[in-house]
Amino acid sequence: MKTTSGKLLASAALLGTAAAVAGLGTYGTFTDTTAANAEVSTGTVDITLGADEGVSVAFADVLPGDTIERLVTLSNEGGSDLASISLTTTSTAATGLDLSSVVSFAIDSCSGTWAPVTGAADSCSGTITPVLTSPTLAVTKQALTKLTAVDSGKSDQLRIAATLSKDAGNEYQGAKSNLAFTFDAVQRAAKTK
Repeated sequence: MKTTSGKLLASAALLGTAAAVAGLGTYGTFTDTTAANAEVSTGTVDITLGADEGVSVAFADVLPGDTIERLVTLSNEGGSDLASISLTTTSTAATGLDLSSVVSFAIDSCSGTWAPVTGAADSCSGTITPVLTSPTLAVTKQALTKLTAVDSGKSDQLRIAATLSKDAGNEYQGAKSNLAFTFDAVQRAAKTK
């Protein structure tokens, strides 16, 4: 015959074992895992300058008061919009005096197409919008305003007009300068996507 204390001890052990087994069931968990992959690609900033009369902006046989016009297309061929497009010009004397101080220039945009006109200003089939006017050939990082080429895939039909000052004296006879036009594009502001 078992004693009462033995029975109590056996009962306590049986209850402890049952509680432990029941507790294991309480701590069971369901789990699941998933993964995601993402492709990250960068945009592109790419402007090009094409010209109806060649990219060269050569001026020959210019007399005081004469204006020379050249037509070019400025295109944003990159996949991203731009914050701005600016222009830097350089002029170096090839023969005689440097012409940069006596040549002014202007850049206009045409909403349609330009048509060259002999002996007169080129004709625009749409609206002419001034983009830049400079009293000299020397500009550095000059912002070009009102261009549609800041938008990806867009182009501007531009006319570059350079005028030799009416005040250019005899010392400029026979002078030649090499002109370089550099258009710089800056990406749009960063944004969260």
